[in-house]
Amino acid sequence: MTAQPSTIQALTARFTNLAVSEFRGQSRIALPSSELLSALQFLKDELEFDYLVDITCVDYLQYRGAEHRFGLAYLIANSESSERLTIRVMLDEPDLKVPSIVSLWEGANWMEREVWDMYGIRFEGHPNLKRILLPEEFSAHPLRKDYPLQGRGERHNFPVITRGEA
Repeated sequence: MTAQPSTIQALTARFTNLAVSEFRGQSRIALPSSELLSALQFLKDELEFDYLVDITCVDYLQYRGAEHRFGLAYLIANSESSERLTIRVMLDEPDLKVPSIVSLWEGANWMEREVWDMYGIRFEGHPNLKRILLPEEFSAHPLRKDYPLQGRGERHNFPVITRGEA
């Protein structure tokens, strides 16, 4: 179920720099990265959005009409009322950083690491922001639209690990 009008009203009363939209019955809130942590804290503590469903990112490079390069999306839910809400933060290079929300939801730990690994978005204050899917030596972020489909030859430089080696 989409967010209730009372939830949207409470958010817009508390935070003035929000953009509210709805798409196919799902409510979305866009806000600046400077207000992300306080808005999510408010949603969790005051409006009882107790479940972090996912954190993901979209690269809008060469997307018609896009004003920003990256769209970071937080999908949260209230397990009592079944409300769901998407919180979006738009980012551009070179300022690809947002505050970590691991202090709010421990499950954000690996989600933030995955977004860092694939897109290069930094989560400031993250307890252990390092690659989770690729080797630490990998220097690129392969889900960016400017990353070549065949790669840049990075995987050929890694040592071959065979079964039985540790």
